[in-house]
Amino acid sequence: MKAEKNFPLVRCAGVAKRYRKGSLWVTPLESLDLEVPRGEFLALMGPSGSGKTTLLNLVSGIDSPSEGRIDIGDIAVHELSRRKLAAWRARHVGYIFQLYHLIPVLSAYENVELPLLPDGQSKRDRRERVEAALSLVGLADRMHHFPRELSGGQEQRVAIARALVADPELLVADEPTGDLDRESADSVLALLRNLAEEQQKTIIMVTHDPKAAAAADRLLHLEKGRLLEDQHVK
Repeated sequence: MKAEKNFPLVRCAGVAKRYRKGSLWVTPLESLDLEVPRGEFLALMGPSGSGKTTLLNLVSGIDSPSEGRIDIGDIAVHELSRRKLAAWRARHVGYIFQLYHLIPVLSAYENVELPLLPDGQSKRDRRERVEAALSLVGLADRMHHFPRELSGGQEQRVAIARALVADPELLVADEPTGDLDRESADSVLALLRNLAEEQQKTIIMVTHDPKAAAAADRLLHLEKGRLLEDQHVK
């Protein structure tokens, strides 16, 4: 049975992150509680060093909390071993970065296909998934172009297709429009909105751009590792 949209996909309870830097302890996050419903598009804002990217890394399983628990769906992510965490990430999380991270010698099709190669899927299955992902971001007619032959906005769309190709339930986006002009940024934000509304993808986006944050359903402000504001923007 399909999960209800308002049921939390992401649940953080008492999450803290600390690490030693020289002789000092640094605490990017402290006693953070957060719930993100399925299908919500959440924006995170705050000054540099406020813990935004740390929070992204924790909920996506790139890093582990020093304290507290993180549940994604029915998985207690904070309890997974490193090997199980890597397998979970590959199936359940898609990453979208500011600088795209496309491989320049590979076509758009080949860049999007990369996350599927370790799974041992047949070439036919991979082709169906890649073509569907590129069609979803409006680049079916550019699949054989190389990154140098694409605009910045098109490169970011390829990166989004790569994040989508394994059909993850959670997308994390770190400044996805930070390197784009306004027109391209607006196009990418419209695509992310559509993914939340039509595909019921849960999206957590870090941004410094108020216009980008306005595309989200909800806006949270972080400062010194604490949530200061919970504002619904729709």
